[in-house]
Amino acid sequence: MLRRAGKAALATLDRETGHPYASLALVATEPDGAPVLLLSRLALHTQNIAADPRASLLIEAAGRGGDPLAAGRVSLAGRLRPAAGGTAARRFLAAHPSAAGYAGFADFGFFVMHLERAHYVGGFGRISPLTAVDLLLDVSGAGALIAAEPDLLAALDRGQAEKVARLGARLSGGRQGPWRVTGIDPAGCDLALVDERRRCDFAEPVSDAGEAWCALRRWLDAS
Repeated sequence: MLRRAGKAALATLDRETGHPYASLALVATEPDGAPVLLLSRLALHTQNIAADPRASLLIEAAGRGGDPLAAGRVSLAGRLRPAAGGTAARRFLAAHPSAAGYAGFADFGFFVMHLERAHYVGGFGRISPLTAVDLLLDVSGAGALIAAEPDLLAALDRGQAEKVARLGARLSGGRQGPWRVTGIDPAGCDLALVDERRRCDFAEPVSDAGEAWCALRRWLDAS
């Protein structure tokens, strides 16, 4: 659910009154699954974060029709800090290419949520508390894969676009279009088409470009 999210409700603490303040934000993920946001420092939620970094994100499972309270959702709690590395920017822009038009503005910056806990609701009566360990991948041995991710994405765009489109259609139940792989991590890869996202899980964890390419080819050749 977290990997497939394109947007989330962001709750911060109003710096003047202390009241919860809810807003809407685009979201992507770091390789380990930590949420990434691109925020304007002129926005009230960013000013709130500067005063108190504690924040929460509400993410809904993608669904069409039916009772929204019967669908899955997860509330994430943690602290939003300015991104320290380059992976946050590149992965966010891969997931939201339209954001490239304003990401370079002086008042915008990338933020990463340092997760502390979460609360999952899978529908009526299905409730589970979660920790950061439950949500995040251990990527300590995947440095080579993380470094190679941009080249892998470029290779997929150049030579595997048709197969990626077929894979996206297969994973989405038939939605056709120019699906793109937007991120690759040790456990799988993320695909996007406009407002829809899908997750492709690898059979086994991968740690470098060669292993990731083999895992991807299995999915692409099967599509």
